[in-house]
Amino acid sequence: MNTATIGIGMTSQRTRTRMVERLRTRGVKDGRVLHAMGLVPRHIFLEQPLANRAYDDTALPLGFGQTISQPYVVARMIEILIAGRELGKTLEIGAGCGYQAAILGVLSKQVFAVERIAPLLARARHNLKQLKLSHIRLKHADGNLGLPEAAPFDTIILAAAAAAVPPALLAQLAPGGRLVLPLGGAEQVISLFERSEGGFVETRFDAVRFVPLLPGVE
Repeated sequence: MNTATIGIGMTSQRTRTRMVERLRTRGVKDGRVLHAMGLVPRHIFLEQPLANRAYDDTALPLGFGQTISQPYVVARMIEILIAGRELGKTLEIGAGCGYQAAILGVLSKQVFAVERIAPLLARARHNLKQLKLSHIRLKHADGNLGLPEAAPFDTIILAAAAAAVPPALLAQLAPGGRLVLPLGGAEQVISLFERSEGGFVETRFDAVRFVPLLPGVE
């Protein structure tokens, strides 16, 4: 995408630069990911007064029992997915306010995102329109079912925790593709699934805390 379409205010740019430096200090190394994190203005995805905390390294409430993910966790999960390759055709499960979709949109020309809560989806559409990220396609749908009409995907990322990977998502992963999600219930870890000729290979990473992946739509 043309990243020049994303408007950058001077004050917010300075705070984003500080956020990126914190991410670098915590071990995020991929320059592409750090560039995307510094480019997308997180404050526009939050309502006042929480917008004043947009560049803190913490998850923040969005309403409807949902949160905007901690910047470090967003960067960490995307860095795992992009390591040694491009994201390619990407599906996000749990678009929320659209923040992570915007980061993905900087890194890939084909991004699809589904959200089960209609008012949040409307907010994501509004936010992404402000940034002129028209190549991100959003749908009101049950994330457990993926997006079969657009499959297969090179990359799938979940912004909600599941006890097990929904079978539909594994089926929609392209050969050589990668899927990352918070896996578990009371205890969750970032888990990567890679599709190979022999099946799926799982690798586990950091402990995290996400809202649960729920069925249906609202």
